[in-house]
This record gives sequence, C-alpha cells and structure tokens, in this order.
Amino acid sequence: MKRRFSRQGAGPDVALVADLVAAIGRDRVRNDSAERALLRRDASVFDDGVAGPVCFPGSTADVQAVVRTALRHGRAVVPRGAGTGLAGGAIPLGAPVVVSLTRMNRILDMDNDARVVWVEPGVVNLDLTKHLQPLGFHFAPDPSSQQVCTLGGNVANNSGGPHCLAYGITNAHIIAIEVVLPDGEVALLGGLEAEPPGYDLRGAFVGGEGTLGIATRIAARITPTAPAVRTLLMSFAEVRHAANTVSAVIAAGIVPAAMEVMDQRITQAVENYVHAGYPTDAAAVLLAEVDGLADGVDIDAQAIAQIGREQGATEVRLARDDTERMLLWTGRKTAVGAIAQIAPDYYLHDTVVPRAKLADVLAQTYEIAERHGLIVMNVFHAGDGNLHPLLLFDAREPGVVERVHVAGGEIVKASLDAGGVLSGEHGIGVEKQAYMTLLFTDDDLDHQNRLRKSFDPDCKANPGKVLPSGHSCADIQMLTAVPKGMWV
Repeated sequence: MKRRFSRQGAGPDVALVADLVAAIGRDRVRNDSAERALLRRDASVFDDGVAGPVCFPGSTADVQAVVRTALRHGRAVVPRGAGTGLAGGAIPLGAPVVVSLTRMNRILDMDNDARVVWVEPGVVNLDLTKHLQPLGFHFAPDPSSQQVCTLGGNVANNSGGPHCLAYGITNAHIIAIEVVLPDGEVALLGGLEAEPPGYDLRGAFVGGEGTLGIATRIAARITPTAPAVRTLLMSFAEVRHAANTVSAVIAAGIVPAAMEVMDQRITQAVENYVHAGYPTDAAAVLLAEVDGLADGVDIDAQAIAQIGREQGATEVRLARDDTERMLLWTGRKTAVGAIAQIAPDYYLHDTVVPRAKLADVLAQTYEIAERHGLIVMNVFHAGDGNLHPLLLFDAREPGVVERVHVAGGEIVKASLDAGGVLSGEHGIGVEKQAYMTLLFTDDDLDHQNRLRKSFDPDCKANPGKVLPSGHSCADIQMLTAVPKGMWV
C-alpha cells in the first residue's frame, strides 16, 4: 500500500527545533520548507514523504545528541546519505527528524598492513577508491551510482555493483561499525580482530536500512589492485545466448571479477550517449572482466571467449588498453542516465534469480512489459543473477504510473516463482514491503521484527520500512508520531 503524506507547515516543531539547535548548533539544523522539501524523497518512484526538521551532524556526538533530543520529543529519526536509494528507504514517513550525514565525509585513518580504512558515513564511494588508488588499493563494491552514493548508504542497503561477483557485496568488506543506537547510546559492532566475540551484530546491521541505528564510523576492508586486467565485450543475436554464456562460464569454474549484460535497447541508448564502441545491432552484449596475475588472466580471458563462441557469440572483442576498458565501463555505469533520451521517467527494479533461470525470467520480463504497453530495457549483474529491468514511461500520461507498478509487481513475482529473492542490493524500503509475505513466513517476519525491536524497542528508527504492515512494531508509532498540523 502506498502512503501519501501532506506537506503542511512545521509549526508544531518549534520546541523540537529549539532543542535540536541547542544540542548541535543553529547552522546544523534546518526547518525551512525548501530544505524539508528537498529531503522528502529519494531516487525512487514512490510518493513523497514528509520531512520534519533536518539535521546535519558533524560528529558521533552530534548524532547522539540529535537522536536523544528526538526521543525526548517522541519523534522518529531517519538517517540519510546521498539520496540515491531506489527502494524508498530514505523517504521520511510520519514527519521524522531527518539526519543527513553528508557533512560527516572524512577519511579518518588507514592501516595499509591490516588493509583497513576508517571512514565517516558521508564519504562518497568513488572518492574512497580515488584516495586509495595511489597506494595500490581500492574499495571493491562499486554500485553504478558510486560517483555520488556514500558508504553509509552502501552499508544501509548492503549495496553491490558490477565487480562484486568475485569480491563480494558490501557486507564482505565491512569489518566494524560505530553506531548510535535508537536509544542514543553508542556501540561498536564487530571489530578488527579475526573473530570478534559474541553475536555478529555487524552482519545484522549491514543491510538494516537504518532501522537498527545510525552508522557514524565505518571500518572498511580495502582490496589490493590487481596487477593485470582483461576486459571482454561479446555480442549475441539473442539475449538468451548471453544469459546462457554467463552460466557456462561459472560452470567451467571461472569466477570473473564482473559479468554484465545489456540488451539491445539500452546498448543503443548508451552508445548514442557515451560513444563507448558498443555494437548497436546485437540483441545483447556481455561485458566480462578478469583480474589477477597476467598469465592467469590471459588464460581465463581466452577460456571465456571460447565459451562465448560456443554459446553463440557473434563477435568477441578484447579491450586493447586501459582507455578502451574504462570507456566500456563508463558506458555500463551511465546506462541509467542514457535512457533520458528515450523517456523522462523510469522504474529500475532489483531482483535476484538463479543463474540457470536468467533467460526464462528475462523472457517473462519482456512479455510483461509488452502486455502493459511499456518499454523495458535490461541491464544487470548477470554473474550473480541480479536483474535490473528498467521500465520507461512518461508520468504525464494518464494511467501509466499504475501500469508501471502492476508490471513491476509481476516481474517481482516471476522472479520469486523462479526461486529468486526480492533484492540483490537496492533493499526493501517501501518498494517491496508488500512482497515480503511471498518470500517469508509469518514466523520469519516475526523473528525479523524481534531483531529490530532488540535494537529499537520504541520503534523510532526509520519507521514504516522493510517489514510489511501487521508485522512491524513501527506501524502504530509511525502514524501517531505525525504532529498536529500534518496528516496521513
């Protein structure tokens, strides 16, 4: 069910704002309509929320003061990074205090020997890698939004990226997290030891979408840059052949650093936008990359090329140098931006299916879109079965938004029917709450709610997200938290 909140004024927040200003300073608190309007939504297609006062803490102590102040006033708190989330996870529901962490953007400390770097949550993903590159390292998770997304958001959503096939998604690269809990206490989850004592609360927190607290310092594992890289671009006359090549490569025992597939429509849009050298007459292209020692990557690249030909590749091209390689990846990572040439709006989905079912689910995705009169483009992390169908539309067209949501729901159900799961990296947010009961039993959801309550007994941390209505302790609190003058 979609919730719509009014955007009426913030008169009832006078006392709360005064206490927030006293706690962290006037220059770090905003309650004007413009600032609140800017932060009422994220990059998803979902209805705008209603932001309460907006705070810009500069330290763990500031975050702690904001959380405690909000708690005294009975108000919920929603942490926010760059706002690039696509599942509605950062939409403020119930006029909560919005905690924007963009000013906490320092790289704090680095231990080359231990291969660990401490950062604040507002550090931009790509900025971290640029900082590490001269030292021979990088941060492996590389979402397509890495030029703007932040480490705090990556942790909240357990983000992935093209190069997570071999290296693992965010959870595999986070060692410890300093967290301000929903009661205002500070805790260190995880640790730098090989086996930190106790439960893996770090693992529970990563992917918690801000419902378990607010990260204020993050210890990230850094990855040595491989001495050699080979990047292949393969063209196919059918999308199914590209999908089957992915399964065949993995079945052969090769685990590339990345395997990305783009269908013809999005390849044409990208080529027109970036001029990366993609073939526009192919039904699909497969971008495969291997890294490691030179001899090993040459052997793997040759094997992948041979498998591609056996599966029907019409062309196999090896990037000549780093310039061509980076251009190919620039095309892949700007794919979503390229579709603005075709339609003003899009809905980017995120499900995961078994690799063996990729071709079948893709065929269903095309059929669903055609039946609802929509354009669909597919660009996805093929190596781990993470699908990202893009439904293109013009929101000004009467009834099209409803058709988009119906088609999106059918794509989700097709993925689940194939043995897949709801999300590979975007999270649940408000987007997939309604489908949680299709994947989890009532007992499963009850245990998830118990975990949440163990962190957040008052249910004030990012209420209204992840768990479906009727299974979340935050249902009533979210609605009753709306101050007088704002309505649901």
